[in-house]
Amino acid sequence: MIALFRVFAVAIFAIVMFVFGCGYCLLSPRNPKHVFTFGRLFGKMARVFGIKLELRMPEDAYTRGQHVYIANHQNNWDLFTVAAAVTPKVVTVGKKSLAFLPLFGQLYWLTGNILIDRGNRSKAMGTIDQVIDKMKNSDVSIWMFPEGTRSRGRGLLPFKTGAFHTAIGAGVDVVPIVCSSTEGVKLNRWNNGHVIVEMLPPVSTQGCKKEQVREVANVCREQMEQKLAELNEEVKVLNQSK
Repeated sequence: MIALFRVFAVAIFAIVMFVFGCGYCLLSPRNPKHVFTFGRLFGKMARVFGIKLELRMPEDAYTRGQHVYIANHQNNWDLFTVAAAVTPKVVTVGKKSLAFLPLFGQLYWLTGNILIDRGNRSKAMGTIDQVIDKMKNSDVSIWMFPEGTRSRGRGLLPFKTGAFHTAIGAGVDVVPIVCSSTEGVKLNRWNNGHVIVEMLPPVSTQGCKKEQVREVANVCREQMEQKLAELNEEVKVLNQSK
């Protein structure tokens, strides 16, 4: 019964977001401000799924300059958890196939996000170069999932290097964002407990060359893996004490 209610709620939410969201975005198509607006709206849906979402953001998170943001990518719940950590003037980079998802795909494109063909390495790298140019010629920041796919309970997967090529090429720091595990979240469970999303301090790319891409990626991954373990332990204690 609970699951049916939530499926119905998501269906209504998706339709409303598509109809009114696309209409709103058409007033200023592909404006980066839309990503922040809709990221917050999707984050509020966490309550519908019985998730007690806690955001841990530094005081300057909404006023800082350009960065490349990276986050762990677990499953479809990211849409209602990690999305809440999107800050102003941030657009995400996702795979081209997202554009063909009913309702969500069209809204994803209209809000200004960037789509790349990950199946074609030369096209993907060409898009990365375009992203670097866009960052250099604007005040937009970029959000990427360096694992490249959902981990689905397999822990933090190996990182691809696109995000770090972008950061070094644009001369900006990398900001890791970590979401505690959502593998235990169930549609038919009324209370799905705590989920913590934390933004970590920036990892500097100052003075780094493209040959150091993997080194920067490894530093970020180590920090995120350690923080993920810490958050999972904290959430475990919080959920046991409820």
